[in-house]
Amino acid sequence: MTRTDGYLLDNRQPEAGQRYDAVAAVFDPTTFRHMEGLGVGSGWRCWEVGAGGTSVISWLAKKVGPTGKVVATDTDTSGAATAARQPVEVRTHDVGVEEPPGEGFDLVHARLVLAHVPDRERALRSMVKALRPGGRLLLEDADPALQPLLCPDEHGPEQQLANRLRDGFRLLLAERGVDLSCGRKLPRLLRAAGLHRVEAEAYFPVTSPACAALESTTIRQIRDQLVSAGHATNADIDLHLANVATGAMDLATAPMISAWGRKA
Repeated sequence: MTRTDGYLLDNRQPEAGQRYDAVAAVFDPTTFRHMEGLGVGSGWRCWEVGAGGTSVISWLAKKVGPTGKVVATDTDTSGAATAARQPVEVRTHDVGVEEPPGEGFDLVHARLVLAHVPDRERALRSMVKALRPGGRLLLEDADPALQPLLCPDEHGPEQQLANRLRDGFRLLLAERGVDLSCGRKLPRLLRAAGLHRVEAEAYFPVTSPACAALESTTIRQIRDQLVSAGHATNADIDLHLANVATGAMDLATAPMISAWGRKA
């Protein structure tokens, strides 16, 4: 398959802010629970990789307090810029190309990032290098290949249309080099990188208002690409958005797998 350059869900699109909010509503409780379990607290130095929106940055800033530090990086920091105040530093940075923005971090976290990075091995090495001895790495990525359906209960034409559009979304991601099975690989990758006490957990919401909001914003964001690639018509997308808006559909996300470990 020919690779298409460029991130499919462009941070500069008008729908990006709504999508950040929807991603936060779906996944933040799980992310924060894992960070709490890793002991994030006052004085910690944290690197948030691929920051995107501000919800995780703001949560970390409150946890680490004025004696801590949160370095938030992304290739496009437009969505994170409003969080750039002490103890948060926002930097433009490509984790798959550049050296880490410092070392000695207590926590490095990347959510829905690694699968999109062309040089995933280099990105992982960079994140591990940035940790202090005993520092924690928390990686979280979706695994659309593990559960590819938007509507696991495909019982009618509305659900069939939804799943067809989800299939088109997956094809667009694959064309851009996204690893659709990245999530399940995270524990093995952490061990291979030399981390210890590796654990992992999957989160798989099946239906919620947040899942519906995430689907609606995502489809609006990739609408032109779906149509131009022949995966859907504008009429298909209008009908699907109307179906989602009824609130009567059970819409799932791909499972998000969280994996964490410690540097020796």
